[in-house]
Amino acid sequence: MNLRRTLQKIAAFFWRDFAIARGYRGALVLEAIEALFGAATFYYLARFVDSPQLDTTLPAGSNYFAFALVGFAFFDYLSVALSAFDGSIEEARQNRTLEALLVTQTPLSVILTGSAIYPFAALALRTCIYLGWAAVFFGFAPRNANWAAAIVILLASILACAGLGILAASYQILFKRGNPAKWVVLGVSGLVCGMMYPVAVLPRPLQAVARFIPVTYSLEGMRAALLAGAGWKILWKPLAALLVFAAILIPASFVVFGWALRRTKITGTLTHI
Repeated sequence: MNLRRTLQKIAAFFWRDFAIARGYRGALVLEAIEALFGAATFYYLARFVDSPQLDTTLPAGSNYFAFALVGFAFFDYLSVALSAFDGSIEEARQNRTLEALLVTQTPLSVILTGSAIYPFAALALRTCIYLGWAAVFFGFAPRNANWAAAIVILLASILACAGLGILAASYQILFKRGNPAKWVVLGVSGLVCGMMYPVAVLPRPLQAVARFIPVTYSLEGMRAALLAGAGWKILWKPLAALLVFAAILIPASFVVFGWALRRTKITGTLTHI
């Protein structure tokens, strides 16, 4: 009898969560689309690894391990950018400190910047450790790397991706629920931006999509700087693209976030959980 009641209670929790999820049908559709992106990513990876393009499309002097390593290591910056801001807001809401923080004299830009400093600093340390293990145990040796250029590309990448993160935080402020759209952004980016294979192996329509996502230029610049030791004559193009993204996305995201904040204050839902 006790076992039966326990199973009934577990089933009740399941149907409760199912009923909540069913109320967010858009999120379910986006999750299904994300799964499609994941399957497509592995499809193009398999095609690339099995094709003659493997040697001709990699940066000079590198191998596929180094190519994929840089992709995995630095793609995380997009993921952190999309999670850092709304994660900080959700934590402040849970701790009942959000409203007190937003009514202080601290500018909105300072609040958002301060919320992202630790996640990005922790990610930078993790990236160094990631590359360090690869160098010690797996032969990753970027001997000709242009480290100064790589750091500049990285900083520009953070600025470009931060705008997307602030837009995700705007969604969090308005709807009080995890943003399914950011997982679609990650899925699309993982598919078309060259994380595990060069953008050149994709069909032309997907290559065109990749040019509208900042992480494409981030990975191109980081690989050129770290694996090929490229100079500014080559790196200025991805760097310029990242700065253009930052110049557009950051002001736009501040405008959207400010609007979302004013909206929740009007409706009285700022601190609702």
